[in-house]
Amino acid sequence: MESVIDQACAAALYAEGDAALDTGASLLAAAPDADDALHRRGEEFVTRAWERGWLPADLVRFVRLELDERRAVLAATLIAAETARYGELPPRWRAQLDELPGRPPAPRNKPDRFSYASDLLELFRLLLRLPAIEPVGPAPGTAADHLHRLPAADEPRMLTRIRALLAKAEATGFPEEAEALTAKAQELMARHSIDEALLAARSHSTDSPGACRIGVEPPYESAKAILLDAVASANRCQAVWNGDLGFSTVVGFEPDLEVVELLFTSLLVQGTAAMTRAEAGQRASGRKRTKTFRQSFLMAYAQRLGSRLADSAERATAEADADTATATGAAPEAAAPTGLLPVLAARDVAVTEATERMFPRTTTTRVRGATDLDGWNHGTEAADRARMGGSGKGPRGRGSGEHGRGGEHGRGSGEIMA
Repeated sequence: MESVIDQACAAALYAEGDAALDTGASLLAAAPDADDALHRRGEEFVTRAWERGWLPADLVRFVRLELDERRAVLAATLIAAETARYGELPPRWRAQLDELPGRPPAPRNKPDRFSYASDLLELFRLLLRLPAIEPVGPAPGTAADHLHRLPAADEPRMLTRIRALLAKAEATGFPEEAEALTAKAQELMARHSIDEALLAARSHSTDSPGACRIGVEPPYESAKAILLDAVASANRCQAVWNGDLGFSTVVGFEPDLEVVELLFTSLLVQGTAAMTRAEAGQRASGRKRTKTFRQSFLMAYAQRLGSRLADSAERATAEADADTATATGAAPEAAAPTGLLPVLAARDVAVTEATERMFPRTTTTRVRGATDLDGWNHGTEAADRARMGGSGKGPRGRGSGEHGRGGEHGRGSGEIMA
């Protein structure tokens, strides 16, 4: 005899509309002894998501985008229960689990049994239809062969210092202090990445490029994607944007991926704070075009930072190459075959090849441009104040079918590979 769980899922998951959900929820509401089995069924859907390439943060983000925060908390509850069964978890998963919303587990059967069952079934319906995406690491419980090496158990001291500097820059209310803090963070980022590249070359490391996903969520997601692309390119990575699923995949070597995550998050926090301050001034003067002001501000902020990051990356690489030549006692031109630049060029090639393997088909599409001159000017000024750079000049990235990458262009337009 078919279980009540199977009956409810058959009624609700393979049909459209609220009527199907109501039928399934009614069956479940009348069967309190099936609650545990219902949650186990949800955990099975979560396991299938891992097999399709999804990570915890990706899954929660997508549920939030497609449904709402309430269902995102339910998804987090299922994720926490499902991942508790594994002795070890893949890279990056522990940090993502620590950031799950709602402090799972969420209370069951709130506000009532019918509503709770309906929420779960709607979540199951979404999980059932998740598309397969390019994996950026192993699923839990699988073999340990993965796209990139495991990070060290303890974070490198350099990254700890960088993280602390960026946190202070985000928290201070004084622009001059933020500039000094972020400039120092920039210097440490460049040195950290270059040191890691030289160490890998001298030790004949077999490390290969890996990948991570970074959320790029509405509103103004195209401007955020362009900003992330600029940060990735400046740090010898390539970013591929998936607007439909709300994230970009960043491909690069592990030390560079760590820097990209830190820098993008910090620049976005600083840019949002600067936009809020500028917007307050606009409102005080009687302006009401908030949406166009914000869109133009963030587009200008992203594109101006892209230019500055590229310039900063070139300078940092040139200085480090000169230092390497001096340390070996050779003139820069004599040291070139065994110096820093060939090492970085080889890593660029490896990143490009890894990106092409992951995303063999790419297209470019133009994104909506900026239409508010005041917003554009304020965004450009905020980008100039941010003064954050990267660790090296990366090759131009690409997008794939549903993915994309930002470009740097003049006021009023921009490009995203999609």
